[in-house]
Amino acid sequence: MVSIPLGPIGVLCIQRTLNKGRKAGFVSGLGAAAADTFFALVAGLGISMIIAFLKAQHVYFQVIGGAIIMYLGIHIFYTNPVKQLRLQRLNPNKLSQDFLSVFFLTVSNPMAIFFFLAMFAGVNLASGPMNIFFVGLVVSGVFLGSASWWFLLTTFVNIFRHRFRLKSIWWMNKVAGIIIFFLGIAAILSVWFIK
Repeated sequence: MVSIPLGPIGVLCIQRTLNKGRKAGFVSGLGAAAADTFFALVAGLGISMIIAFLKAQHVYFQVIGGAIIMYLGIHIFYTNPVKQLRLQRLNPNKLSQDFLSVFFLTVSNPMAIFFFLAMFAGVNLASGPMNIFFVGLVVSGVFLGSASWWFLLTTFVNIFRHRFRLKSIWWMNKVAGIIIFFLGIAAILSVWFIK
């Protein structure tokens, strides 16, 4: 449920799948899945000190995350697919960079933890046996569900990837860059307009 909305992370994973291939897109999605799993673990264990810190500092996280998203949008906008394909042939994909960049980008939005708290309360998980095994089972489900979504999305995009010409990918980079840039602005503005 957390991964399915195609916000900046979804657009970034689609763009990486089109430019670098399914593996790069999927590993990027796994970075988001790992961050979602971290948030689910914190929410599941109810670590009140961490939750209080994230709640107190959410403005800073939101502004920094929004600025990073805006930077990514500008970077993607100016990405030349021809140059990127040449670089890829010379230097193999650094999947760890794809994973870590999306992980830290997702973690920079700590408001997701409140989604998990609300979701766990909504399905009445708090009333169940909240032991380590039960929390581990729920958190594993979050990771498997999120990873499955990213696998399906990147596989679907990769199926049609070879039908795109370089000019199409160039235009998609422009559109994705603009969308991601404005989603970054929206993330920053939401600090003041959404309470």
